[in-house]
Amino acid sequence: ATVLLTGESGTGKEVVADFIHRNSCRAGGPLVAVNCGAIPSDLVASELFGHERGAFTGADMRRSGRFREAHGGTLFLDEIGELPVDLQPTLLRALETGRVTPVGSDREHQVDHRLIAATNQDLDSAIADGRFRADLYYRLNVIALELPALRDRTEDILPLARHLLARLGHGDRRISAGASRCPQAHAWPGNV
Repeated sequence: ATVLLTGESGTGKEVVADFIHRNSCRAGGPLVAVNCGAIPSDLVASELFGHERGAFTGADMRRSGRFREAHGGTLFLDEIGELPVDLQPTLLRALETGRVTPVGSDREHQVDHRLIAATNQDLDSAIADGRFRADLYYRLNVIALELPALRDRTEDILPLARHLLARLGHGDRRISAGASRCPQAHAWPGNV
């Protein structure tokens, strides 16, 4: 089923997407991550669905696109709230039919993957403002997981600190009671 991860920046949405992929029946396939907010709006369709050689200026070779690259695995669309409104119907159709058409082609390609989408935006407000399609939202929001801010889960701060110390090669170090009070009192505006 499609999963929609919501929460502030830094709450670990990509970590959760990776966890879902690694613990699914699709773990043997690729995990393809796309940051929808980092792609120029005129290249999003090409990035997601691919393109034919000569489809536009600069398309000097054929490209399969992220949907096809994720075949048999998981496609993670991060910052889905940044997806241009004019491309949302094309994404919706691809999700409904399991087929994509590269830019400049008239041939559809079947795709089979799990979709995980993530956003730090309030999609209900985006729908009300006309920046996000309600039908796409309902297609993405099959399984919804909201990741709380770190300030709302202070019980995770010390285990995270211990994990990071171990990762940095200081696994045998202990965090004193005095030192543990400082990070637990911090507001953590950037989250993890």
